Formats: sequence, structure tokens, C-alpha cells
Amino acid sequence: MYFGIRSLIDETDIGSRFEFVPVDMRDTSAIHQAVSNAPTGLVWTETPSNPLIRVIDVNAACAIAHEAGALAVVDNTWATPLLQRPLELGADAVVHSATKYIGGHSDLMAGVVVVPPGSPLESALRMIQRHKGSIAAPFDCWLALRGLQTLPVRMQAHCAGALQVAEALTKHSSVEKVLYPGLSSDPGHALARRQMSGFGGMLSFIVRGGADAAMAVGTRLRLIVRATSLGGTHSLIEHRASVEGPKSMAPAGLLRVSVGLEHPQDIIDDLYQALSSIN
Repeated sequence: MYFGIRSLIDETDIGSRFEFVPVDMRDTSAIHQAVSNAPTGLVWTETPSNPLIRVIDVNAACAIAHEAGALAVVDNTWATPLLQRPLELGADAVVHSATKYIGGHSDLMAGVVVVPPGSPLESALRMIQRHKGSIAAPFDCWLALRGLQTLPVRMQAHCAGALQVAEALTKHSSVEKVLYPGLSSDPGHALARRQMSGFGGMLSFIVRGGADAAMAVGTRLRLIVRATSLGGTHSLIEHRASVEGPKSMAPAGLLRVSVGLEHPQDIIDDLYQALSSIN
């Protein structure tokens, strides 16, 4: 899961009020075991995952949650409603960071919780929103609605560009591994084809030489910006282990890329010149 969620668990009262059990969600037997070992209230799934771009079987995870009497919640930020529809796969609620693809222009901070019509969660969510929540300002809502108007065409471009960039990175000698479900060699490719209508605009790649080499690549980029957000019109890159800190599960040489709306060849050229400079 996104490291910010782990920080909420580790560093706020949420972690003391509930017991959290981390599970490799690709392993359905591990999910079964986790919900069987103790009464379970919620199964949280993020797919594709950040930053290892792992693809989780949403339908299977939701079915296991429901068998245990638990709620199934899916973080669908990276896939967006255009590429993946978790409610149709059994989810009780879907969350999005609207800051990312929904806003789409790196000028919004907002979150969204979506539940199906008639959901028993709706009244509780409305209560929290009304009495406890930090709700979005009218202008923030306007920005999100503006972003939704162009989301379909933007996602088409993000997906097409990311696939071209991923394929190009697999051919560079300084790249150890590319993580992107659009590649036929990716472990999550077949599952992504079944439950998604596109492979998304996010990818990660591991630079040979570890953290120092990866950081060197980041410093030599000219078009792609080093920044922590994603889903905007500009391509962004970051060294994820440095951002997440000592608890990060990201490999030392991993760089995460949000492929923007620049011409894919310009993005590839920038990555190639930065990668070639570390040889």
C-alpha cells in the first residue's frame, strides 16, 4: 500500500485503535489466512500498487473479504475510473486521490470516496463529512470537475506514452528491470488485461548500480521534473526509497515515473541521455 497510509497507521492514533496485518495481496491464500486468523473489519487493496506496480485481483480480494464479513475497499487512484471499475468487481467503496489524475493539472489537493447507490456506508460517510471532515472548497470542487472533463483523452495519452517509454527502457543497458503491466513480460500483465481497460500512465524502473546511480539519473534529466506527485500533464520522476524513508520496500535503484503528456519520444530521449551519462 501507499506509504502515506502506513504512516497514518504507524504515527497516529489509528494504529493504536485497530490491528493492521500487512499481506502480499497477490497471494490469495495469504489473504484467506489473514482474515481467518482474527475477526476482520476491512480488506484494503491498492492496484496497481505504488511504487512496485503490482496488479492485484480485485474480484478475488473482495470475495475473500465478504466471506469473512469484512468490507472491501480499493484505492483506484492510479487506474482511475476510466481504466478500472472496482465497484463492478465487488468493492464496497473506492477511494481516489483526486490530486492526481482526476485533477490532472497538479493544482488540486482533494480526495474522493465512492460507494454504490444505497450503500449502508453512505450515511456514515455523510456524517463524518458534515461533522468531522475537512471538506473540499468550492473552487477545489470546480478544479476536480474541470479535470474530469478531459480525463478520458488524457488517460489515453498517458497510457500510450507510458507503454512506449516502458518498451524503450527495457532496451537500455543501464536498466535492470522495468515494472509496467503493459509489458507482456510483466507478472501482472494477464490479470491487468482482464480487469483493466488500459495499463495506466505510471511505471517504475530499476537502474543498475543502486541508489547512487539512480540519483545520478534523476539529477541529469532536463525535461522530466523530479517531484513526488503524479498524474499531471508534466512527466515527473522520483527516487522512491529516499521519499519513503527507512521503512521503504522500494529497491535502492528504483525510479518511479509519472508519464505526462509530452511527446513520448521526448521523454524517452531525456531518459536515455540521463541513463547513458552514468556508464
